[in-house]
Amino acid sequence: MIDGYNLALEAGTGVATYARNLSFACGALGYRTDILYGTRASPSADPLLREISFFDPNAGSPSLMLEVARRLKQLCTSPMGIRARDVPLTGKVISRAFQSRLPHYDRIWNAPELFSRSYWHFSAYRHFLTVGGVDKPDLMHWTYPLPIRLPGVPNIYTLHDLVPLRLPYTTLDNKKFYKRMIQGVLNRADHIVTVSEASKRDIVELFDYPEEKVTNTYQAVSIPAKYVDKPDDLVREEVEGAFGLKYKGYFLFFGAIEPKKNISRLIEAYLASQVEEPLVLLGKTAWKAGEELRFLNEGSNRYLEQLDNLTFVRDRVRRFDYAPFPLLVSLIRGAKALVFPSLYEGFGLPVLEAMSLGTPVISANTASIPEVAGDAALLVDPYDPRAIANAIKTLSTDAELRASLSQRGRVQAALFSEQRYRERLSALYSKLMPEAAEAGR
Repeated sequence: MIDGYNLALEAGTGVATYARNLSFACGALGYRTDILYGTRASPSADPLLREISFFDPNAGSPSLMLEVARRLKQLCTSPMGIRARDVPLTGKVISRAFQSRLPHYDRIWNAPELFSRSYWHFSAYRHFLTVGGVDKPDLMHWTYPLPIRLPGVPNIYTLHDLVPLRLPYTTLDNKKFYKRMIQGVLNRADHIVTVSEASKRDIVELFDYPEEKVTNTYQAVSIPAKYVDKPDDLVREEVEGAFGLKYKGYFLFFGAIEPKKNISRLIEAYLASQVEEPLVLLGKTAWKAGEELRFLNEGSNRYLEQLDNLTFVRDRVRRFDYAPFPLLVSLIRGAKALVFPSLYEGFGLPVLEAMSLGTPVISANTASIPEVAGDAALLVDPYDPRAIANAIKTLSTDAELRASLSQRGRVQAALFSEQRYRERLSALYSKLMPEAAEAGR
């Protein structure tokens, strides 16, 4: 069983990609795979309403008396846990629009507001919330550090990184609560999974945790062949038609606009490079986004003061909040290079995705990125705008280097193929579920 914390239908984060890829890897390995969601969907006795409310939580609100009773029950019985019910996805609700976001599953369960209630529960009682009402799996794999346990089975947790503790100034987490919760996860977990050697070192060193209880499975890139193999002329049409960009004539960043992603220095470096190609930023604004985009919103930067008008600069740095996945793949393929100078990544999926598509990469020489990129990218000090600017200038003019990085990137990305990921996952699960592994054989 896998949790659906990051698999909500509107989610599109790197952790959501991890959870979705994990579900498909489990299916490919032959495991029966259940997903446990915690949406606001009503716990109706009517199967059809449970199916409807899974796709639209606004299917109907409970009566005031029922809602009061539920809240009182939550307050009175929180220490006893929460019950889930199955969600019968029969096809009566037309769900094709969500097909690319749904994980692989054999059965779906939902415990209303499970994840939000678990945080409240841990804050109030300093205990992990327990879940009942589900068919017990052989293993519960939580894809995120959550203060929840499924009793009676091994529980493992994926810790992608410890950014709120390593770079506390880049997140809005309550650091005291976060540290207590991570310690709680480590104390209760039967095993910890992570996605890079850098993250594994952080877990072991920051919490003095036994190294043998942490397994690094890395991640895999999974892009459908129909997008990878789309003819270049169609990619060109999509990039030019949807975004007004010249094919292979722009630099690209994609990801959340937040301090960890280092957007402020990226913009400063790009403007200093004075290259002709525009810089494209694709991603929704998150916490402290205003600070990261201040060079676009104010004329105070020294590079902006040298220019006649700010409108020109805003045209040079173009922002898009969102692109559907097929267009995102085309946008990556159509870029001259990806520029991803993140301060800290547990894995750095955009780097791997770009390399797998043959797009040259400029990224950071910190945390997990060197593990993922190897010698197939230009790695720079993310705190040094001049180093980022020089890398942009180099790739702007050096066609031979771009071709070399494109070729090396595809080779490096193959080290993180779905097959290799499944092999690492199978080795971990076989160790944690020896009886199930023997039955499978």
